[in-house]
Amino acid sequence: MRRWRLPPSPTSSFASPVVIDLLAGIGTQHLAMRYLGAMQRLLPVTFCTVFAVDASGRIETVSAASSYGSTAERTAERYVAQRFDLLDPNMVWLAARPLPKRAQLWMGHQRAEEVADPAYRAACYGDVGIRERASVLLLLPMGQRAAVSFYRSLAQPEFGQADFKVFEVHAELLAATTAAHVRSVAAAQVAVQPDFASRLLALSLREREVIAQLRAGRTAKEAARELGIALSTVRTHQYRAFRRLGIRTQKDLLRGS
Repeated sequence: MRRWRLPPSPTSSFASPVVIDLLAGIGTQHLAMRYLGAMQRLLPVTFCTVFAVDASGRIETVSAASSYGSTAERTAERYVAQRFDLLDPNMVWLAARPLPKRAQLWMGHQRAEEVADPAYRAACYGDVGIRERASVLLLLPMGQRAAVSFYRSLAQPEFGQADFKVFEVHAELLAATTAAHVRSVAAAQVAVQPDFASRLLALSLREREVIAQLRAGRTAKEAARELGIALSTVRTHQYRAFRRLGIRTQKDLLRGS
């Protein structure tokens, strides 16, 4: 396991499709999916996760995507439910660092066998066939911290220096879009009552995705089409989410009460 500081980079020229993919994820439920698609234009990766917390450790953003089905989303749900962020070496290391005067960027590289906790290692690496991850780590002056990680499976070659160079070149862009996403989500929650917002955070990732679609005014059928899942699956997540939120109708949901 290793980490290295990324100094401010000179202005870089990025491929337009990569920039478009990254920017398209801001403020949406598809942040990690957009990141994954962008980086797959440049190098082979299987998973992407985006995890951000505020200075107190409260989770602000969780997004995950994979090349095969909803594996990454389910893994991220376990990560949050079992609070693996408290064991994640990247997040623990960021939390222990002194606050900088200006934003700091780091690269991190971790292999599965370097994860000490067996439950965390099994859930996030072994059970899903992941070999390693490369992470862009962001620490802000007010204590907010984020990790944007890309993963390779056991079927793929190990990350090499050329791969790390690609991440380094795009690190500032990834950090900027992630910070913009966190601000966008926070702004969208201003109109939501505080207790209701806390209940939203307690939902699973898929439940939050469905709720976000419904709060945007879409029908369950439209939500199913947008998320690429069956209508019956949307209905199931909607029922469970409504029950956990303590509401009965979509009008209650839109009122945030």
